[in-house]
This record gives sequence, structure tokens and C-alpha cells, in this order.
Amino acid sequence: MHLIPDPNLIAGMERAEDAGVYRISDDLAVIQTLDFFTPIVDDPYTFGQVAAANALSDVYAMGGKPLTAMNIVCFPVKTMDMAILNEILSGGLDKLHEAGVTLVGGHSVEDKELKYGLSVTGTIHPQRVILNTGAQADDRLILTKPLGTGIINTALKGGMADEVAVAKSVKCMVALNKKASELMLTVDTHACTDVTGFGLLGHACEMIEGTDVGLVINSADVPYFPEVVELSEMGMIPGGLHRNREFRMNMVEFNPDVLLFMSDVLFDPQTSGGLLIAVPEPQAALLVEKMHKEGIEEAAIIGDVVAHPKGRIVVR
Repeated sequence: MHLIPDPNLIAGMERAEDAGVYRISDDLAVIQTLDFFTPIVDDPYTFGQVAAANALSDVYAMGGKPLTAMNIVCFPVKTMDMAILNEILSGGLDKLHEAGVTLVGGHSVEDKELKYGLSVTGTIHPQRVILNTGAQADDRLILTKPLGTGIINTALKGGMADEVAVAKSVKCMVALNKKASELMLTVDTHACTDVTGFGLLGHACEMIEGTDVGLVINSADVPYFPEVVELSEMGMIPGGLHRNREFRMNMVEFNPDVLLFMSDVLFDPQTSGGLLIAVPEPQAALLVEKMHKEGIEEAAIIGDVVAHPKGRIVVR
């Protein structure tokens, strides 16, 4: 596929960025993204909330402000009650209202499999775009949400997840990354991405692939839902986790003393996960403190950006 170069394109398809960014003028750029998927929870309203929060997250990861959104709907009209679709759309709309984003339309098609999501447009100053690359040696890594939603969702589908674990997972997935994004703009953030389908390590690999730095992840500092330990040991592993591990293990080295279940947790595909932020070491603790005060309770420093090994991740 041949892409036509455009001097106004700040972020496009050339790298695995979270969203596209296009310069309109010297002080204005637009951010564009879209995401949709099949239900990962049973309740339609909650599914709508999760899908909306997930779609908005890419704009937040780049430091932008989402402004408008359009619904993307695939719905089995012949086999499913339209009331279910109304609940899904209500959940999405309420989450957009919380984010201060205006729904301006959308598109629907009849499909045998239910799917829902949104396309989102936001704005940002062209000089203030935060890419997923740009991390510098001696930066610290901050993760803003706990891991394990993929494992819990898999256990839910198999009837093996208890109500407490599901409630924790849902609360995490419906939470906007809005406040975390706003707070990261108060420090000299060098890079950011949101942790979604490729898992923490998959998205971390994207941050350093082809760069002059590597990462060290301290597994003991990574926040996760405690329930996933037992679920992982029971084999409640999503297929995407195996694909993530197979695709990226060539860039990752686990120290022998890392607990076995942590490999599953670190490759677990997340839905509407947190932000992974690279911040200069002197400002990292301050940023985490600000996040805790603003209710982002699980935010934690989980590792460091290092000069060696270049282009690799060491989990210890």
C-alpha cells in the first residue's frame, strides 16, 4: 500500500500510534480515531459505557481533547430486541456526556453479530502532541489502571468469575482516562499510550520499537486485580493473550524469579485500559501523587526507561 506523503500529517499509519493527527493551522490540529467490538459484559448499558470510554481513550493518550463522536453499530435486527440497542446507545451517550463530548451522528448496519463503538474527533496544539514514542533514558513509567480485565472477561464468559471480580473490572473499564490525561499535561511527559488489546507488554514494545531505549518493568509494582491470579492458574486465558505473547516475546526477557502468572497479566489484552506514561524521573512521584488525590487510586510507577538493552524489555 502506497501512502501519499502530507506535510500536515503529524501522526498517521506509518507507526502504531493511538490515533491520527492532522495539522489544520499553526496552533490547531485534529485527532481522529475509531474503535468498536463485540460485547465483553452482559449488561447492554454497561457495554455502551465501556465501548465509549475505550474509544475516547486514544484521544486522551495523545494529550488531546475529544470534541465530537459518531456511533458505529452492527446489530442483528431479526434476532435481538431493539430495546437492547437502545440501552447500549444510552450507555455510550451518558459516557460521552461525562466526557463533555457531543454525539453528532453515526452509522448502523444489520449484522448477525452485535458490535458497537465510536469514531471520535478531538483537538490539540500541533506542538503538544504526545506520541507513543519519545521516551528518554531515565524516564519513569507510570500505569494508571490495574491489569486483568481480559482474564476476568474470559472467566465471565465461562461462568467462572465471581461478582466482586466482575464489578472491579467493570468499574475500571467504564472509567474515563480524561483526568489522567489532564494531569499528565502538568508535567513534561515524553510519551504515552493507552493499554488495550495488545496488553501492557505489547503496547510497551510499540513505545520502544525502533528507538534507542529499552524498558525495565518491575513486576512487583504493576497493579492488577488480585482475582486474576487464581483465574490464570485455572486457565481462564483469552486467545488474544496467547497471540500477544507469541508476537512480542522476541522483545521481552523475564527474570527467572518473576511469578508465572505475571506473564499472563502483562500480556493480557485490556479493554478500556489505563495510560502508560513516560515521565522524567524527578516529576514521576509528583504525578502519581496528583493522580491519587484525584481518585486515580491504582496509578503506580512500574518501571524505567533505560539506555540498555536498546529495543528490549526486561521484566524483573
